[in-house]
Amino acid sequence: MRRFWIRWMLPLIFCLLPLPPALVVAVALPTEARNFYLERIQHSTIDWVILGLGFALFLLQLRVSWRALRWTETGFNARAETQLSHLAQAAEWFPLLGLLGTVAGILQTFHAITPNVTQQEIIQRYAPAITATGSGLLMALLNILPIWFVQYGQDKIRELGNLPAKGKVAP
Repeated sequence: MRRFWIRWMLPLIFCLLPLPPALVVAVALPTEARNFYLERIQHSTIDWVILGLGFALFLLQLRVSWRALRWTETGFNARAETQLSHLAQAAEWFPLLGLLGTVAGILQTFHAITPNVTQQEIIQRYAPAITATGSGLLMALLNILPIWFVQYGQDKIRELGNLPAKGKVAP
């Protein structure tokens, strides 16, 4: 039974641990801000690109996390750890994509400014700039969680399973 917990259940639990913090962040946002964001992203291509790439990367990281957390007779899967590290580095691109969307939204806003433009029109044109920033930051945050939980999870699995410490060979 202990072997089942060490090899199957703990890796599954640590693999899924990034989901609750992501939900907490989404729920913690003020309702008005969340509703504004959800309303505006419906018409923002850059947001869909950022969110699509971000969620795809996150799901891929969860899959690789599962492999990286599975203990075998030879230890944890070093190849999966390396893959996960590379995938986590890709999360650094999301704030840059958000910034690109922000700049595009600001340019769009300035292009629309005419002598008779209303405040409502300016806000409507500026909204994609704000949502792109939010999407980029959200995806960056979401995509740095898996590698942290894998590192933490491996340490806990070693500890709970009385397994050799990282870098040491079992006797």
